[in-house]
Amino acid sequence: MKTVFLNGEYIAEDQAQVSVFDRGFLFGDSVYEVIPFYQGVGFRLDEHLQRLAYSLEAIQIVADYDWSAILTRLVDLNGGGNLSVYLQISRGSAGRRSHIYDANMIPTVFACCNPIKDIYDAGPDSIAGVRAMVTDDLRWGRCDIKSTGLLPNILVMQQAKQAGVQEGLMMRDGLLTEGASCNVMLVEKGVIYTPRGGAEILGGTTRELIRELAANNGIVMQEADIDYARLLAADEVWLSSSTRAVVPVIEIDGQPVADGKKGPLWAQMFELFTRYQNDLMNG
Repeated sequence: MKTVFLNGEYIAEDQAQVSVFDRGFLFGDSVYEVIPFYQGVGFRLDEHLQRLAYSLEAIQIVADYDWSAILTRLVDLNGGGNLSVYLQISRGSAGRRSHIYDANMIPTVFACCNPIKDIYDAGPDSIAGVRAMVTDDLRWGRCDIKSTGLLPNILVMQQAKQAGVQEGLMMRDGLLTEGASCNVMLVEKGVIYTPRGGAEILGGTTRELIRELAANNGIVMQEADIDYARLLAADEVWLSSSTRAVVPVIEIDGQPVADGKKGPLWAQMFELFTRYQNDLMNG
């Protein structure tokens, strides 16, 4: 039986209960993070917690916890190793449904773990290129907040599944924003381009790690406006997320990306990721 964290306690998952009046359940009035732990060590944990603090402040939830200690303990209680930790903080429950909330509400804090594969240990040959489709971005105007209100993302991923592809790439006003479950970037003549930051996209922790690794290894990375034609004409297209690292896209809307194979700059970036992760594991 897995152990979860709920409102200050570590308990068996089948004992965890949340009020039906919780605002996370009724309104999606909550934020979350997904943080990979490899061999019990949080990967980019500080960066994830900084983003969590940003999201909490943006929606005015005050939750004073030692997140690092809580999550590390939760991972230990679930056997350590390679786990993905889901952490959600809702505004709490007032015992009734109302759009207006009391600023003094006590937040509901929940965290759980699921096993993940150590993609870095497996090597680049184990990473399969994915196929994607392009769709409209129907999300709200504050995608920089990591909110649990993910209905548009769910609909896009279901649409992708029905189309037989693995990811939906979203566009707003003719420009690429991000994937339904990831950030997106492309390569043109050895330069990495990614959509401009702002309220329209989530500030991905893995996206920022790619930026750091690129800067430290002489690879140019820039923010840019990316339209549909530019996306399809790219030399390489990548997806990035915390649990998948950096993944090559080999087909978009039925058309191959370049030669339809994993690109050389992707292979180099994956190797840089692997070194970074090994350094982290070795202290």
